[in-house]
Amino acid sequence: MGLLRDELLKSIWHAFTALDVDQSGKVSKSQLKVLSHNLCTVMKIPHDPVALEQHFKDDDEGPVSNQGYMPYLNRFILDKVRDNFDLLEFNNVCWTLCFKKNINMSHLLISNDDAFKVWCIFNFLSEDRYPLVIITEEIEYFLWKLMEAMGGIWNQERFDDYKLMLNRKQQCLIAWELIELVGMGHFSKGMNRQTLSMGISEVFQELILDVLRQGYMMKKGHKRKNWTERWFVLGPNSMSYYVSEDLTDKKGDILLDRNCCVESLPDKEGKKCLFIVKCSDKSFEISASDKKRKQEWIQAIQTCIQLLRLGLPSPHREARLRRRELRQKQQAEQGELEERMRLLQIANENKHRQLESMRKKLEEAAATATLEEQRRKQTQTDLQDRYRTDLEREKMVRQQMEEQVAQKSSELEQYLQRVRELEDMYHRLEDALEDERQARQDEEIMRKLQTRLLEEESAKRAELEQIHLQQQRAISQTQAEKQELESERLAKEMALQAAMLQLERLERERHGALEQYEEVRMKLEQAANKTKSWKDKVAKHEGLVRLIQPGDKGPQRMTNWGPAAFTDTELDLRKKSWQERKNHNQSAQ
Repeated sequence: MGLLRDELLKSIWHAFTALDVDQSGKVSKSQLKVLSHNLCTVMKIPHDPVALEQHFKDDDEGPVSNQGYMPYLNRFILDKVRDNFDLLEFNNVCWTLCFKKNINMSHLLISNDDAFKVWCIFNFLSEDRYPLVIITEEIEYFLWKLMEAMGGIWNQERFDDYKLMLNRKQQCLIAWELIELVGMGHFSKGMNRQTLSMGISEVFQELILDVLRQGYMMKKGHKRKNWTERWFVLGPNSMSYYVSEDLTDKKGDILLDRNCCVESLPDKEGKKCLFIVKCSDKSFEISASDKKRKQEWIQAIQTCIQLLRLGLPSPHREARLRRRELRQKQQAEQGELEERMRLLQIANENKHRQLESMRKKLEEAAATATLEEQRRKQTQTDLQDRYRTDLEREKMVRQQMEEQVAQKSSELEQYLQRVRELEDMYHRLEDALEDERQARQDEEIMRKLQTRLLEEESAKRAELEQIHLQQQRAISQTQAEKQELESERLAKEMALQAAMLQLERLERERHGALEQYEEVRMKLEQAANKTKSWKDKVAKHEGLVRLIQPGDKGPQRMTNWGPAAFTDTELDLRKKSWQERKNHNQSAQ
């Protein structure tokens, strides 16, 4: 009854809209009385004119809106509806009230009866919202069914062009626009009026009259047992048979229910392609024209029985419900998709802002790194200039000391006498002893320096391992944190590079210290050899000549540039200056 109420409301809406001449949304009470009386008459409902007056007693003689008429319509008319009236007659009454005011039939290729059928099809396929419209999917379905009924070929490209043009406007049609579209023959070019009318009638019978199949077959009589040709019409719950296809002389009905069944029969009595429809009270033997039509009829009847057992509507009504459910599902999915797209757009904008902020931070970090690199290069340049100046100064001092050593060597060679030789031997022995002592001191200093360099190298290696572990932990974090900590990683890499450079410098200093240690060790061995040689010579000549003792001498140090080059105070000052320069370089790096 719910589906029947919806179909009745659509036809009544057309009639109510036709009575609204000035399109104000309201109709006079007198016109509603006539409309209500006609509706009650055609639907075989007792009409109560007093109820209408009482329902609108506060409205005087003023017009009534559609919303105001609906409560009366539901209570006094639709709630009393039963399925004992002719639905086509009801639709025809509503059609008669509305079609002359909305469409001109003179320029159309279809008759008034065909237009009425298209109007009924529109009400069946239209959406359940007001004002009534039919959307493009249902228009395509109706036109496709119409072309199939006319035996034509469906032109999808032509309909796609029409749908594109329709989408530019309102994306749907009202009833009169659909009638004009079919009546103008836009999609039935090459078809005559009779073919178009027959196609409309066939679609009307299928969708509106629930005719699932129709055609001529032979039926066996129950009394005379003779075979007579009849025109059969299969509906959702019955199978009617007529004398001819004009449906004027109805001979009987085969009432179908869930207990019925249809079975194939073998050929007999000169009849072929037999099947039987078994009902609760009687059975009907029928002969089709060929095996194909026999199978099609059996399958169609079985489908009707199965739908009755499941309590489902006719196939085309079920297909209409599925299409609407699919559209609603697609609309819901489209809404969800639009919402997701909106959220993704918002997230994308937020991500874009974050990336822009990160880009600015990276640019700032790059600018800061550039400044730091410039400062480091400037500091390195200053240190190189200072080291170059110190090297030149030390080179000059070394040259002076070498000149002094050469001068002293030339003076020693002038002593030709043996006594002077012995004195010179004594002095050299004493110098050799001093060289040995100084070499041992230098060896101890270099050993301490090497130990300190090794400790610094070990500390730097531990620091590098710590930095490496920190870098590994930073890399193991998520991709998002990686981008945020990119600047910090660059800073750590710079610190790591600086530490590597310092480690390389310490490594070079350690190698230099090892070389100096090797030179001192060689000097110590040479001094020991000299001391041993001079001791032997002194022992040989001891007692022969009294050695001439040298004068008092101040404390001396053996350096890289010869004996007695620096005093202890000067050496301590140079050591302190070297340590300050080293600390300053480490802090600058």
